[in-house]
Amino acid sequence: MSVSLTIMTFNLLEDQPEDSPNSWDKRKDLCVTVITSYSPIIICTQQGVKSQLDYLQQCLPGYEQFGVSRKGSEDTSDQHCTIFYDKEKVELLEGGTFWLSESPSVPGSISWGSADPCISTWAISFSSFIWASYIELKGVDPPGFSFQIVNTNMDELSPRARRRGALLTWQHIASLPPNLPVLYCGGFNTQKESTTGRFLLGRSRWRLVMGIHVWGLAVVVAEGGGSRWEEFMERSRGLGKQWWGVLGLRCLGLIFMVAAVSREHGVVGDMRDAWPNARVRKNVSLIHTYHGFKGVKRGALEFLKLIFRALCLCWDRQTQDLHIDWILFRGRSLIPVSCEVVSDNVDGYYPSSHYPIFAEFMLPRSVRLTETPTQD
Repeated sequence: MSVSLTIMTFNLLEDQPEDSPNSWDKRKDLCVTVITSYSPIIICTQQGVKSQLDYLQQCLPGYEQFGVSRKGSEDTSDQHCTIFYDKEKVELLEGGTFWLSESPSVPGSISWGSADPCISTWAISFSSFIWASYIELKGVDPPGFSFQIVNTNMDELSPRARRRGALLTWQHIASLPPNLPVLYCGGFNTQKESTTGRFLLGRSRWRLVMGIHVWGLAVVVAEGGGSRWEEFMERSRGLGKQWWGVLGLRCLGLIFMVAAVSREHGVVGDMRDAWPNARVRKNVSLIHTYHGFKGVKRGALEFLKLIFRALCLCWDRQTQDLHIDWILFRGRSLIPVSCEVVSDNVDGYYPSSHYPIFAEFMLPRSVRLTETPTQD
């Protein structure tokens, strides 16, 4: 019997004022309902405070939690990147937290223009933005199938902080044994077409190719004037526009090439995105994962964005969404079967300002469930 691993990334959003229609008291039961209806083995939460996490733990007795706040274990008042895991199905072997800063071991440290501390939690066999942990799957044969979860919530304001934070987390992932599967998820607060997304997904190479082609086009256009190019440019006012066009093409090509080679420290990630790679995707029309408690946006601007994204499909299938909450993975032993943008709500009230993302991964055929011994 095949074995699957299910994971959900869920931005809880810290408690709102009591008089707010989106206060925690008004949506906490809906959060629990969403989790129990999908029953993920791993839940990576972001922006949750202690009172929220304690309530989830109370309502989800089958789960254990792991993680600390952005200010460290001694200050529990701040936001957490906590990982919940089904204690009947997985075992936490090792875990930790590092801060996305120039001093990753210093709790609450801030760098690169971040507005607030940012963390990554890792665990074996699961990973999060600030904490990292090692987890082992129970009840399978052969025993000891381990994986790492990395759960994160990146800075909302500083692109540089996101880039450097992604590099720091990637360096942690790259230091792991190459045969150890990794799931890297959370709130990245940027789109996959950003520098951060392209770095993690290893999709910077096309910029170099595009830059070379655009530069070559500029050369062809410039040489189209033959040996009299300079003379013709001097005599013709109309050609001045063409000259600026050539210069623009060359600048554009140079920008593409510089963007390609200016990767952080010359490295590039090799993560894959569960959303476009899953065999089955649900709620594809929800191109945003952040909705601000408003649900699906159906305005004219959103319609134009959908058309633009459809046109972009001829360039790259990954550009069809504007998700800022991702589930990335690394390792041949993880096969994304399905991925869903969870839009569950009750009469227009949503559990969070972000849609949770749920994904199911199939494990290798060599990993199978062990038979429970029958009692005579």
